[in-house]
Amino acid sequence: MNKVVLLGRLTAKPELRYTAQNTAYTRFTVAVNRRVANQDGNRDADFITVVAWRRTAEIIAQYFDKGRQICIEGNIRTGSYDDKDGNKRYTTEVFVDNFDFVESRNAQPTPVPDSPYNYQQSQPQEQSNVDVANDPFAEFGDSVSIDENFLD
Repeated sequence: MNKVVLLGRLTAKPELRYTAQNTAYTRFTVAVNRRVANQDGNRDADFITVVAWRRTAEIIAQYFDKGRQICIEGNIRTGSYDDKDGNKRYTTEVFVDNFDFVESRNAQPTPVPDSPYNYQQSQPQEQSNVDVANDPFAEFGDSVSIDENFLD
């Protein structure tokens, strides 16, 4: 069985892309805190590459932003390729089967830990009023589960 569940924060806004066959996808990184603190008393984070396809990718790209918390259910896929210098490189990614909204849309993004990818952390912002009449998830509370099988 190959099943992964991740709860973490996006390190950047997911960018929606399309294959040559016009299939939507997005690849993004999720910072997931480790359960145990290190020797300094801080919790380290792992930065995990996640890939979503089709309608799932479109929804994630539309509703998630840098610093937002997300829960991912998926499977691990590994691969390899030869880089431009002929060196063998190995990849490990989590492919999304399902995901959950963990925070309400009007929650402020939380800065994620320092990343090996050198992104800039977001600065705290004042909370703005959100028009919940236009929020398609307002009646569902803080968590909505979307299964790709019901979206197509």
